[in-house]
Amino acid sequence: MKTTLRIRRGSAGETPRFEEFDVAFEPGQSVLDGLRMVRRLIDPTLAYRYSCINANACKECMMLIDGTVDYACTVRLKQGVMTLAPLPKKALIRDLVTEIAPPDERL
Repeated sequence: MKTTLRIRRGSAGETPRFEEFDVAFEPGQSVLDGLRMVRRLIDPTLAYRYSCINANACKECMMLIDGTVDYACTVRLKQGVMTLAPLPKKALIRDLVTEIAPPDERL
């Protein structure tokens, strides 16, 4: 069984494109688990943000998952195709990474 992650790729100023990656599906895995598999086994250039170890930096993995803003660490993988895109209305940095801190909080 597999899941296909259809991921919007590109950097600010580039024309966005979608790339598809097949990952093994196991019930209970999160979208974040799938993204980590893609980066570890298929494409190490995939950019996304997470910080599960640091409770003070939660909300790092927020993205558009099948058209809904949600956390990649809490949404479960499903069989078939799942579409992932960066947060809407946020400045794009690269791939699934957007600027999340307000301008006055950035160092």
